[in-house]
Amino acid sequence: MTFEQIIADLEKKIFKPVYYLIGEEAYYIDEISNYISDNVLNEAEKSFNQTVLYGKDTDINTILGIAKRFPMMSNQQVIIVKEAQNIKDIDGKSNLKEGEIDPLMHYVQNPLKSTILVICCKYKKIDGRKKIFKVLKDSAVLFESKKIYDNEVPTWISTFLNKKGISIDPVGSMMLSEYLGNDLSKIANELTKLIITIPENVKKITPDQIEKNIGISKEYNNFELQNALFKKDILKANRIINYFCVNQKNNPVNVTITSLYFAFSKILLYHGVADKTNNRDIASALQVNPYFINDYKIAAKNYPLSKTIKIISILREFDMRSKGVDCNDTSPETILKEMIFRILH
Repeated sequence: MTFEQIIADLEKKIFKPVYYLIGEEAYYIDEISNYISDNVLNEAEKSFNQTVLYGKDTDINTILGIAKRFPMMSNQQVIIVKEAQNIKDIDGKSNLKEGEIDPLMHYVQNPLKSTILVICCKYKKIDGRKKIFKVLKDSAVLFESKKIYDNEVPTWISTFLNKKGISIDPVGSMMLSEYLGNDLSKIANELTKLIITIPENVKKITPDQIEKNIGISKEYNNFELQNALFKKDILKANRIINYFCVNQKNNPVNVTITSLYFAFSKILLYHGVADKTNNRDIASALQVNPYFINDYKIAAKNYPLSKTIKIISILREFDMRSKGVDCNDTSPETILKEMIFRILH
């Protein structure tokens, strides 16, 4: 099931006996488990019928022992197992003896209907070779929470804010994406704080508000560096790099290299688009907001296909150098300045 399907069912009070939440993205796992924790039982029922366990302090037999109890003065009991990735055999016993039954698998196939068991197994992937996952898929709610790609973050930010009745400037969503990365829990936390700081009558977030309340410079950031390079604005590009050199803590070199790598990779994609008059097709091919298409058209004129390919090679070289490969001087200042010079010249 998808995250949206699970939340929709929970809102309709359609509850399942077992939820197995697994994946590298903690945000969706927390959202589902928190919704169940907050909404299934009322405050009086929670005292006797809601149990929170932590993986490092429990085991399978303890969890299932509690799951098999009947609720007290309630129709249901809720058990939430956090940090379940720390529990031995939480994804099935690996060495079952002949005739032995995996206890978790057996419970999933024969759950107590009055129990809602939520297993939160973060930072792990589903191993499709294990029988437990086939059983979970058939008999429980199995949800894999996957990391989203970097180029999906601006859209995710816009969607998150739209659900709260707030829009965001496209440049603002790119600024936040470049600064915060793709950790959705971190992004959601920063957006929540940002919403609190803006006046009640303001329904749109701008780069000025982001700069004031989150501390991202609207002039000196990776997104503005990308734009300066696209336009071959040498003065602006060097101003930004000099700022990065002085403020390395907030502008790590590896993040800048990664950002530029993705930006020039999109220029490469643009060169391969057959119909360069259709902005919708271009936006789809590049997976960017149509608002930014003109920037890529300008960049493509300044960086022909052969030059774009060479720049991607340069970025790979400096990525290796930043990690100490074939380079004696790995200082961020040297790497940034030389890299930008070679891109522009």
